[in-house]
Amino acid sequence: MLLPPFTLEGVLPVGDYQMNFDELRESYLVTGRDVQSGSWDCDWRRHLVLNLEVLMNQLWQVGIDRIFINGSFVEEKDHPNDIDGYFECNLRDLASGNLERDLNAVD
Repeated sequence: MLLPPFTLEGVLPVGDYQMNFDELRESYLVTGRDVQSGSWDCDWRRHLVLNLEVLMNQLWQVGIDRIFINGSFVEEKDHPNDIDGYFECNLRDLASGNLERDLNAVD
């Protein structure tokens, strides 16, 4: 999937953009291709995506598949500190501690 270009404010346009990890790694969010920056930190952004992939694989293993990333990683910022995000889960699983237990078992 192709991402739309950053807005004039340097952020992705509002919306959800489904991507697999290969698409994310090849996107301008990681490569900086066509981004107006001379110091886009591709290596750091690749590192962040590797860590994201580990976390998402753990979430998938416990049945969570609605995962969203945002924050400065999806902004026109050369070196974001991290990738912000959230996921949707069953409230009962969260409140009971079952989700935490299952994630700890995977880790």
